[in-house]
Amino acid sequence: MERKELDGAIEGILFAAGEPVGVERLCLALETDRATVDQVCTRLADRYRYERRGIRLVRMDTSYQLCSAPEYAHVIRQALEGRRPARLSQTSLEVLAIVAYYQPITRADVDSIRGVDSAYTMGLLQDRGLIEECGRLAVPGRPIQYRTTPVFLRSFGIESLDQLPELPNVPTEDRTAAPSGGEER
Repeated sequence: MERKELDGAIEGILFAAGEPVGVERLCLALETDRATVDQVCTRLADRYRYERRGIRLVRMDTSYQLCSAPEYAHVIRQALEGRRPARLSQTSLEVLAIVAYYQPITRADVDSIRGVDSAYTMGLLQDRGLIEECGRLAVPGRPIQYRTTPVFLRSFGIESLDQLPELPNVPTEDRTAAPSGGEER
């Protein structure tokens, strides 16, 4: 495919998907290599930003997605919803931060860190698509483990978890395992 065709094909795929599409999936569909897909996506993202378009092409770890431009959020929200978006409570932000930094993590580990039951808050975060189940811990009872989602990355404007700020007074190696000895992230 020539350049214009690749641009159009990637735009079409990302628009139709409505969610993040993995780079490898794009490579297979377009029958091209990863470097080419990354180059085309970077060029498209730069062009949308430079032309101050209403859409943005964002990279999230190993996937790409078309999203609305943040500077038009108020107009889009007004046109589509007519109400303010629900904000996360302090409790929700606390639980979300724990999951983000210690994932994969069980609810019991979140409860242990916070010192209170977090079941309701974790349910809300799952309903909003910010966290998801990602397996079970290999211990008696096989508790469910949780991790953040691409919606989390997009909501906080980061491409990968590596862009999270460092926790104060916690060495990096101490936060890569959940308190009960969960697997490294």
